[in-house]
Amino acid sequence: MANDKKQPRPKALTPKGFQDYFGADVTERAAMLHKIAAVYHRYGFDALETSAVETVEALGKFLPDVDRPNEGVFAWQEDADWLALRYDLTAPLARVAAQYRNDLPSPYRRYAMGPVWRNEKPGPGRFRQFYQCDADTVGAASVAADAEICAMLADCLEEVGIARGDYVIRVNNRKVLNGVLEVAGLSGDDKEAERGIVLRAIDKLDRLGVTGVRALLGEGRKDESGDFTKGAGLSEAQADVVIGFMEAKRDTGAATVARLSELVTGSPVGVAGVAELEEIAALLTAQGYGPERIIIDPSVVRGLGYYTGPVYEAELTFEVTDEKGRPRNFGSVAGGGRYDDLVKRFTGQEVPATGVSIGVDRLLAALRATGRIDSKAVGPVIVTVMDRAKMADYQTMVAELRNAGIRSEVYLGNPKNFGNQLKYADKRASPVAIIAGSDEFDQGIVQIKDLVLGAQIAQNATLEEWKDRPSQYAVPRDQMVARVRAILDGQA
Repeated sequence: MANDKKQPRPKALTPKGFQDYFGADVTERAAMLHKIAAVYHRYGFDALETSAVETVEALGKFLPDVDRPNEGVFAWQEDADWLALRYDLTAPLARVAAQYRNDLPSPYRRYAMGPVWRNEKPGPGRFRQFYQCDADTVGAASVAADAEICAMLADCLEEVGIARGDYVIRVNNRKVLNGVLEVAGLSGDDKEAERGIVLRAIDKLDRLGVTGVRALLGEGRKDESGDFTKGAGLSEAQADVVIGFMEAKRDTGAATVARLSELVTGSPVGVAGVAELEEIAALLTAQGYGPERIIIDPSVVRGLGYYTGPVYEAELTFEVTDEKGRPRNFGSVAGGGRYDDLVKRFTGQEVPATGVSIGVDRLLAALRATGRIDSKAVGPVIVTVMDRAKMADYQTMVAELRNAGIRSEVYLGNPKNFGNQLKYADKRASPVAIIAGSDEFDQGIVQIKDLVLGAQIAQNATLEEWKDRPSQYAVPRDQMVARVRAILDGQA
């Protein structure tokens, strides 16, 4: 007997931690990616597009003893292999650099743009799918490659509309911090746990301040809720060395480097790191990138456990208003650094690499928050349908508009109710409607309705004020395109 029980209807819900993007969101992102890609291309980087799926092994994730890997990736088993959606664009680059090392030029300079996926708990502003926009140089050991990335990052920010003075790129070096830790007596495998606590403490400077960080460097810290976080157990003298590193920034890059040199005295790796910072600063100065754009700043600690040399971060310095109306700094929108060990996983040989990742969605949010992007969508010109028998004529009209580069469409819904056509145009944020019925066709004219002006008249003015500016008027059929173009230019 057939099962007549109705199946429940699926819920029309976006999965938790994911978003749908419409209209302006998509086109604005595409426009920004195009501008950034043009800068990358100008610097000599080639585009690379890899699969959204990689083997878990290539991504560097281990296989836990459960039914599916759940350590940050969306993964599934296929035959004997585990596959996963990429969680960044760097791991696929490492695989490509190793797989095609005999075919690619060295150094290999590539940029990549696209979505990545993180199997993490979603939260406010934290999504499981988002866009990354990366540029990397693989095979160049010289810190000239790092300096170039910083210069290119500055150019990208200005290209998309962040004015000079509204951002700063901060540069630090993992080797300098390693030297500081060595001077503080925290080198060696037996101090790995303490080093990890120190790194996490430094990363909390903005939130906890020097006092809170010092507590974490010592015995530990109790927060406002009473929860206690165990500290690194450093002595006062050891903590002074770390705090000195965090507060080493001076008014000039030269003074900052001089202070760092004092802090790493006796540490070869620290001295090497300071020398690299000096070289980066000199190279940037030679290209015209001064401290108004790029500075040496020891407070930059982004993912220092991952990086092996210079690190850099782009921060927007202007204020925006949060959802509660409070002013706040917008913060970081891009970052990167040198990672000389990543390709080594595949080849067994150290391959130097450095690169940057730009947070496109954060950049778009910043531009919208400051009014530098008008997020109001502008829809197509709508050719309305007054006579079904004249559909070929309406299609001729829309073809003429499109051939003139004007975004337009013929209304393809039920034309019976003309009011619904204007409601559709309103929902599409259309700037202009073209109206032609049998009378207009007989007279060789069309009616052009300026929908933007019409909305202004309806909302903001009396008839007397606007009587000399009608929002709808007839024009000869052969003047339709020119008049529509003039209206659109006026609205712009």
